[in-house]
Amino acid sequence: MVTPIISTFAHEKTKLICMETINDFFLLLSSLLWGWPTIVLLLGTHLFLTFRLRIPQRKLFTGIRLSIKKDDKAQGDVSQFGALSTALAATIGTGNIVGVATAVSLGGPGAVLWCWLTGIFGMSTKYAEALLAVKYRVQASDGHTYGGPMYVLERGLHIKWLAILFAVFTALASFGIGCTVQANSIALLARETFGVPTWAVGLVVSVLTASVILGGVKAISRVCMVLVPFMALLYVAGCVVILVLNGSYLWPAVQLIVDSAFNPAAAGGGMVGGTVMMAARYGIARGLFSNESGLGSAPIVAAAAQTRNPVRQALVSSTGTFWDTVVICALTGLVLVSSILAHPDITYADGAALTKVAFSKIPYIGAPLLTFGILTFAFSTILGWSYYGESAVNYIEKKRVNRFYRILYIVALFFGSIINLDIIWNIADCMNALMAIPNLVALLLLSGVAAKETRHYLWQNRLDEESIESGESEE
Repeated sequence: MVTPIISTFAHEKTKLICMETINDFFLLLSSLLWGWPTIVLLLGTHLFLTFRLRIPQRKLFTGIRLSIKKDDKAQGDVSQFGALSTALAATIGTGNIVGVATAVSLGGPGAVLWCWLTGIFGMSTKYAEALLAVKYRVQASDGHTYGGPMYVLERGLHIKWLAILFAVFTALASFGIGCTVQANSIALLARETFGVPTWAVGLVVSVLTASVILGGVKAISRVCMVLVPFMALLYVAGCVVILVLNGSYLWPAVQLIVDSAFNPAAAGGGMVGGTVMMAARYGIARGLFSNESGLGSAPIVAAAAQTRNPVRQALVSSTGTFWDTVVICALTGLVLVSSILAHPDITYADGAALTKVAFSKIPYIGAPLLTFGILTFAFSTILGWSYYGESAVNYIEKKRVNRFYRILYIVALFFGSIINLDIIWNIADCMNALMAIPNLVALLLLSGVAAKETRHYLWQNRLDEESIESGESEE
């Protein structure tokens, strides 16, 4: 009787050690992939494309105007605003709240400036990604339009194997950062705040997601067109209220952010990071992770947009980085730093605690507002990434296994709500970094194509001209 018990115990212990070993491996791999080489490559691409494309950020307001303008006669599955909303649904997430707080906690107030600068220059990369995605998109036999870095790599560079790798990494990432970890965040927050069992939350999230994604990209974009502006405006309103309450500390907060970005001693003794390199590292890393510029995810839905030429949608897509990082992340950073100055009892604690303390300063509604923001941000990420993953799977398997993928995604949501996901987080981080590498290869090697298209449509005032090559039939 004792022997089976000992055997079972030894077997369970072996499995535990094995899981810990795997987790440690992916944790190490993640730290390497998201280390300085990747950060420098991403930021370098931002800077290179900014000047290669003659600073497309100058056309920000043109992009905003186009984003709310219908182009029904153009080819595509969803409107330009629908594509932008779906991309924002995937990028505006917990990274805009807890991620910025973590950057401040680890890198000091100066991390906010580096995060903001990443957004400014990242707009050019998001512009180039969308431009190439639309230029090399295809129309499948089912009538839908597909595109993204995998099609750019195959049709633009003729590197099929790298295109397949990108699609594999994207599909895996969709079940990680886009699905299970978001469901887990929602379930844990609901349990801690409202006492709801995680299985019940998982069931509700799965049903809500199913009601949207089973309708395909058009259904996803319709929901995102309503959800994203609502949740973003509500969160921004909460940030503005806090900044009004901290009004006398707002300008000192701006000064502290700028000063500590280059002189960490200006942050005072509470800062954990302590060096300019730490402020830059965490600010840049969190900014890149938040807006996903260079990751290659947003171009997948940009390719489905109804647009008459690649540059129009490129301008619209670039505004996504502006709203995500230049506006929302910057507001979060100002809220955190001004709250630290206004309330000396707040310290550079861990990111989540720092955010909760800052929002609790709004009487009565502060904590519920933060909870609602995190819940809706996480749910919108689930919707956006479901389309990314489905498109990647469809690229690998030409039979269009849409319904199978959607059902598998919904099932993964439920299990993601009830299990420990430390290892999934680390694997997802690795997949995101591995997505960026082939995408950046395409961006750099095809920068000349992006420059040529930009010169023709943007700088020669031909934005209303219809492209004859966009949306060719898939072979």
